Amino acid sequence: MNPQALFECFSSASCIVTQMGTGLIVGSLLFLVAAGLTLIFGVLGVVNFAHGSFYMLGAYLALTAYRLTGNFAVAVMAAGIGVGLFGFLFERFLMRRVYKADVLMQLLVCYALVLIMDDIVKIVWGAEFLSMGMPETFQAPPFFIAGGVVPVFYVYLIAAAMLIALALWGILTFSRIGKIIRAAAQNPTMTSALGINTSLIYAAVFAFGGVLAGLAGGLAAPVRSMSPGMGFSILIESFIVTVIGGMGSVSGALVGALLIGLIRSFGTIGFPLFVEGLMFLAMVLILILRPNGLLGKESRA
Repeated sequence: MNPQALFECFSSASCIVTQMGTGLIVGSLLFLVAAGLTLIFGVLGVVNFAHGSFYMLGAYLALTAYRLTGNFAVAVMAAGIGVGLFGFLFERFLMRRVYKADVLMQLLVCYALVLIMDDIVKIVWGAEFLSMGMPETFQAPPFFIAGGVVPVFYVYLIAAAMLIALALWGILTFSRIGKIIRAAAQNPTMTSALGINTSLIYAAVFAFGGVLAGLAGGLAAPVRSMSPGMGFSILIESFIVTVIGGMGSVSGALVGALLIGLIRSFGTIGFPLFVEGLMFLAMVLILILRPNGLLGKESRA
């Protein structure tokens, strides 16, 4: 542990800017994954333990699409659409059968998919580490803010994540489909009685959660290496984000993701061997002070 280094960082504007940029990029990726996770839980009441595999699949699909087209934007869109379709099929043929089953059965189904997806990745893309590399569009001199270094790609990724967050908030708050989703989450029986196909809504929500995870995987591809099982670590962090923000709260997922991103970024300076512990410690403290999370709703008795 080196608290002195952390203190020196906070006394340096350049260090603060650099670490803030790193923390925001980590938080942005975590938000996209955690938003899909918390959206699925908020509507379906199901914790998708296979969500990390969705992220992994998105990264590999983006890599393949980028190699074929050379266009990063196309690669990210292909990742989102591909994983969204995969999520739709997963909900239709597997998860739908265990909605009313014990949570252990849901866990087994998701864990089985994780193992299957890891093996499929090994068969299709190989077991070695792969890297997309930085797209040529973003191979430009970084921005210098108060002496701190902010790569161009960081700005792009953070902006893309915030635009997605804004679009997601607008859809859920103002659109008709957003109102139907919120109605299905609060009272599925009444929603179904009004003639709305709730099973289709559930499938669409699962697919949209997959789209968000796929976009996260595609956006992360230039800055993170890919390997089978890469979704496990981000799944754990996404669960922490979801719990901190409040189960079912998308806005809480954004706040929690940014908080965890900053904890990871600055924690590597002062407590490089205890970064994971800092995240869990933050979760424990928040749950003690606010058992329902930062922006979670109180459960009804």
